[in-house]
Amino acid sequence: MRIYVKVSPRSSKNEVVKISEGEYKVKLTAPPVDGKANDMLIKILAEYFNVSKSSVQIVGGKTAKIKIVDIA
Repeated sequence: MRIYVKVSPRSSKNEVVKISEGEYKVKLTAPPVDGKANDMLIKILAEYFNVSKSSVQIVGGKTAKIKIVDIA
């Protein structure tokens, strides 16, 4: 499954909000430094979709706010 994710780093809490089918907004407490926000995004999405972290892969927008994520 491929989804589009808008990431808001440095938020007050970690939260996943479904905007529409295949489109999500994720709030992260991690800063966008040294890939910390991407690592946190993978962890949060794995918990949300109840899959392993290795099943979540960022395939586009690694340094952008809007990311393309594949979930196996």
